[in-house]
Amino acid sequence: MRSQQQYSQVYSLEFFPPKTPEAETSLNNTLAKLAPLRPKFCSVTFGAAGSTREKTFETVVNLQTAYGLEAAPHLSCVASTRDNMREVLHAYQSQGIRHIVALRGDMPSGMMSAGEFRYANELVTFIREETGDHFHIEVAAYPEMHPQAQGIEADLKNFKRKVDAGANSAITQYFFNPEAYFRFIDDCEKLGLDLPITPGIMPITNYTQIARFSEMCGADIPRWVRKRLEALGDDRAAIRAFGLEVVSDLCRRLLEQGAPGLHFYTLNQAEAVLGIWKNLGLESA
Repeated sequence: MRSQQQYSQVYSLEFFPPKTPEAETSLNNTLAKLAPLRPKFCSVTFGAAGSTREKTFETVVNLQTAYGLEAAPHLSCVASTRDNMREVLHAYQSQGIRHIVALRGDMPSGMMSAGEFRYANELVTFIREETGDHFHIEVAAYPEMHPQAQGIEADLKNFKRKVDAGANSAITQYFFNPEAYFRFIDDCEKLGLDLPITPGIMPITNYTQIARFSEMCGADIPRWVRKRLEALGDDRAAIRAFGLEVVSDLCRRLLEQGAPGLHFYTLNQAEAVLGIWKNLGLESA
């Protein structure tokens, strides 16, 4: 982990665009609670094939204008064309956005073609060709391997292609086993990769939800954590308390061993992030 200790620690948050007026009100309530933490930036997820692109743009503008937060919109390239990607990039440039999270994304249901981009490294290359160094580009990293990768070595080579294409930094898929992250960093060092790789952190507040998310994305829930959560049954308060303890301990160990910050997947909720933040004794970042 020597390579990660050279970077200053950055703390950031992720949100998703609200789809209903009620969800928009809920998100604004969450933002009012989390904005005082002064995260370095806030990423905003991006629906494939235009399904939530307009909402992403609106959320990004809201973060900037209403809360004074730096926004980093996600760009998912699957099922997209060069023309519509160019349009989106120029729209963000016109808003003064200088931070992008470049992803392949998931194929929308019912669509047969991947569009003009097959992989995230192709999107990174396109962003650099179109906008030069205007954007700081984040890409995704998978300490426990992307669920569709053919193997660990293939996944590492895919990550290296994104870095070589011009990525500035990376955010990992969430994980609960810190050794997976440390091993991934060691593997990246061996490949000569020199960029901050920030751990993605998922709070545990609902066992059924976290089990479903983890099954979909390939994140391993350690057996002892799973068994404890199962034993707590429907006791939501106990699940939240245990989840807060487990994730706070994970974050503490990551930071103590040199991780360059933390990126919280908030799920548009404030309480768990606030609890972890307090447990870690973090000041406004």
